[in-house]
Amino acid sequence: MTTTPTSTVPEALLSGKRSSSTGLVLTLSCTNQKGIVHAVSGALLGVDAYITSSQQFDSPDTGSFFMRVEFTTDAALTDVQDALAPIRDRFTMDLNLHEAKTKTRTLVMCSKDGRTLNDLLFQQRAGTLPIDIPVIVSNHLELQPMAYFYGIPFVHVPVTRREDGSDNKAEAEARLLDLVAEHDIELVVLARYMQVLSDDLCRTLGGKAINIHHSFLPSFKGARPYHQAHERGVKLIGATAHYVTPDLDEGPIIAQQVQPVTHAQSARDFVNMGREVEGSTLCRAVRWHAEHRVLLDGNRTVVFD
Repeated sequence: MTTTPTSTVPEALLSGKRSSSTGLVLTLSCTNQKGIVHAVSGALLGVDAYITSSQQFDSPDTGSFFMRVEFTTDAALTDVQDALAPIRDRFTMDLNLHEAKTKTRTLVMCSKDGRTLNDLLFQQRAGTLPIDIPVIVSNHLELQPMAYFYGIPFVHVPVTRREDGSDNKAEAEARLLDLVAEHDIELVVLARYMQVLSDDLCRTLGGKAINIHHSFLPSFKGARPYHQAHERGVKLIGATAHYVTPDLDEGPIIAQQVQPVTHAQSARDFVNMGREVEGSTLCRAVRWHAEHRVLLDGNRTVVFD
């Protein structure tokens, strides 16, 4: 769900902007109660903050309150944290404070299809995605040249079956977590990574891993979904970006897009258009997450645009 910006902060906080100040992003969620906005505004006024954006949402379904505030201040980060701590404790908030200029350290996982990976890498290099990608992980070697073209280390972590029918998935996932720790990774992005993650890994990465898939589910499962859709004469194709959970392809949705198609287009056209939609949808979800615009509301998300 998306929300429209609201501003209910004192006028004093909306004046006196200083270009040399540190830009910060505050996000919080808690049970909805009276006085939250007033308390937050007062605390920020106490550190002489200039608020540039304030958005809030009260979920009628869960009774939860969500807020995102962008502001600048000359105060030290620790002083801002100290000013907000009593409010966090008073309202039992999940409260986070981020420096706006800090990019999210992101590990990208892929298999053989490079379209979505290329979209991420191109936008990251162009500066339209506020992320740093220190490493790319793949269970195949086909996309290694693309990683090297962008100057990013590529780690091959194959998932293979043994002669007794077992596989090395546990070892591969342990290697992935080692890379997450080694590179101080804050977000894992599955860019057409064609392996199902274990339930344990999904829980470990809860709220910190984003996947992309076509929006035909549950209608066209398995291999060649775009060809199946073409055979059935669908008129819309699309993509869904969501957080990874143990429920396969059913995690909280962050972003979705659709593209009209007609009878005149071939199955190959469907595939090409579908990949384009998948790439743009995933980039949008990654950007929103990296800009701290996405807050979890049970099985749904609140997305501040």
